[in-house]
Amino acid sequence: MQRKIIYLINPISGTKGKSSLKELIATETTNRHIPFEILPTAADGDYSSIKHKIELEHVTDVVICGGDGTVNQVVKALAATNVQFGIIPMGSGNGLALAAGIPKASAKALEIVFTGKAVLTDGFMVNEHFACMLCGLGFDAQVAHQFADQPKRGLGTYASLTTRHFFNAKPYPFRVIANKLEFSTEAFFLSIANSNQFGNNFTIAPQAILSDGLLDVVIVKKIAKPLLLLTVMQQVLAGRIRRIENSMNSPVIYFQTSELFISNPAEAPIHIDGEPWECQRQLHIRVLPQYFKLIHAANG
Repeated sequence: MQRKIIYLINPISGTKGKSSLKELIATETTNRHIPFEILPTAADGDYSSIKHKIELEHVTDVVICGGDGTVNQVVKALAATNVQFGIIPMGSGNGLALAAGIPKASAKALEIVFTGKAVLTDGFMVNEHFACMLCGLGFDAQVAHQFADQPKRGLGTYASLTTRHFFNAKPYPFRVIANKLEFSTEAFFLSIANSNQFGNNFTIAPQAILSDGLLDVVIVKKIAKPLLLLTVMQQVLAGRIRRIENSMNSPVIYFQTSELFISNPAEAPIHIDGEPWECQRQLHIRVLPQYFKLIHAANG
């Protein structure tokens, strides 16, 4: 079947030049004799016109040029069309792309669009909201909320905010029900991951697989000394934690599940795929197995 590609470019994500990207896309896609069109992403998330175009013109692929938040919006809107999704990372974290073996360099990411393999990939629901890769409560969500308000984005801004808030981070009480277990804990943050990382190659859930039908839950508990917390965080981000099913004494609780319920009585801030979300006191989270086709690196 002849491929036909729609490229969606987010005009405000990341810091890369958009004109040179358009030229790269046009040159490389034309060289491969693949029909294509370049369109802007929709700030309001309304892709009904593009959905109609996909069905009318038999589009086979939608390539998202943006960050994790943009990927979230596009996949949520267009997954039912059964297109293949590619990613050219242009955000600050690009966690889903990196988990799929897609590099940040635009030319290399575009090559994977042409030569990679489409893999059925899980999504998940957080109450009524769709997530591609990560939902976080607590410290990382607080950073995400402030990051969204910054005039200048990028890894430097994110790292600066993280450092600024690290020693002032406060724990939140949570109650969790999953895998026929129920427990309460105070934690600096709680992450529900389909991807294995936050982004920028910072690992959050080292055993997470994009298409295993499971969510990886990582809870970094209240720890008295900031330096001890720093040590634990370094282990988490380096991927050196292991799954813990039954031990509540560890500073990090890590388990896998297809569904969980979280009570958030102190209204810890929340993000979904790096984008801030309004506070929720009760969360029901469930996996959507094999929900969309994502083009991975062929060896990824």
